[in-house]
Amino acid sequence: MDGVEIITKVRSWSNMPIIVISARCEDRDKIEALDAGADDYITKPFSVEEFLARLRVTIRRINYVQTPHKENSIFVNGELKIDYVSGCAYCRGKELHLTPIEYKLLCLLAKNIGKVLTHTYITREVWGNAWDNNVASLRVFMATLRKKIEIDTANPEYIQTHIGIGYRMLKLD
Repeated sequence: MDGVEIITKVRSWSNMPIIVISARCEDRDKIEALDAGADDYITKPFSVEEFLARLRVTIRRINYVQTPHKENSIFVNGELKIDYVSGCAYCRGKELHLTPIEYKLLCLLAKNIGKVLTHTYITREVWGNAWDNNVASLRVFMATLRKKIEIDTANPEYIQTHIGIGYRMLKLD
């Protein structure tokens, strides 16, 4: 399989860093690989020092993107609070005991507050491609999450269902 095809396939399910090492040194090859989703492109021959420096740059970038910044480290919506740094969520002053999947779902909805997220988008973000169309499992996890944050699950104030489409976290004052 061609390297660009591999990059495209990996990018369809992952944001893992991709550094291409190739003997091809034409600009066209480099541009094609970078446009397909590669993070960096090194041509042979190269020094170990250069390769290690490029790895450090990639790791710094990934760490920066994944680390919540001080101003965004706590999400508050009504009586719901998520502390991204500690990985804890609270509702009405009490810590929520969430499974890892429930926490991922809550964070995904919080980071997209006010937006309707489709079933496919949610399952891809939380589980990856293997769960693309497993709406039944998503509904079960969403129901258990709602039981933990909603006072009345029949009249939810935080997570709204859009039948046949997906879910949306409502913005509260």
